[in-house]
Amino acid sequence: MLPAQEAAKIYHTNYVRNARAVGVMWQVFTITFAVITVVVFIQPYWIGDSVNTPQAGYFGLFHYCIGNALTSELTCKGSALDFGSIPSGAFKTAMFFVGISMLLIVGSIVCFSLFFFCNAGSVYKICAWMQLASSTCMVIGCMIYPDGWDSEEVKRMCGQRTDKYTLGNCTVRWAYILAIISIMDSLILSFLAFSLGSRQDKLLPEDFQVEEKGKKTDEWWENAEKGGVWLQGFKIYKGK
Repeated sequence: MLPAQEAAKIYHTNYVRNARAVGVMWQVFTITFAVITVVVFIQPYWIGDSVNTPQAGYFGLFHYCIGNALTSELTCKGSALDFGSIPSGAFKTAMFFVGISMLLIVGSIVCFSLFFFCNAGSVYKICAWMQLASSTCMVIGCMIYPDGWDSEEVKRMCGQRTDKYTLGNCTVRWAYILAIISIMDSLILSFLAFSLGSRQDKLLPEDFQVEEKGKKTDEWWENAEKGGVWLQGFKIYKGK
């Protein structure tokens, strides 16, 4: 049997190592999710034509292209900086919420720098709330977007049967599907960040160290003996 001090040190070291490994994975996936959100925002492939549509074309949050019935050439319009060029008020609202979602997830990446200055558990929780808010905004954007399908531009491409939440002859494109998938990604990342923040709170204090001779600092163990120190469900006492 290992002495209590050595066993506690080994357990604590493994606990910290696992938490850091999961934290790195969370950061990598957060950066990947940010890239996906940017792509969803700028790509104009939320809905598009099919074999039965009167004209070719596709629509995004703010940019869209509709083909000419005679020449089959696409005429593209719409800009995120020009609200007047966006064909529907619902598209403008959806663009706003998806844009906020994108800014929040990018902001959570900026918050990575706080790991050098603040408590890691607090930083994880800040990022978790930002990612949860990002997911909420993306949900709102995806739900509002179909409300704009009754605009004249969409009907011109998809047919007169097109109406709010009824796409007529058009089809949903990959950017819209990716936006829906990103909602689940954001939820998973936020829950993982909350979990990492809780794990950081359970870590032993920084002065939990073993000297070169293999003994804990007397001050820490004296405090541990008085009240007991809980480490993942086990009570540790200074070995004699």
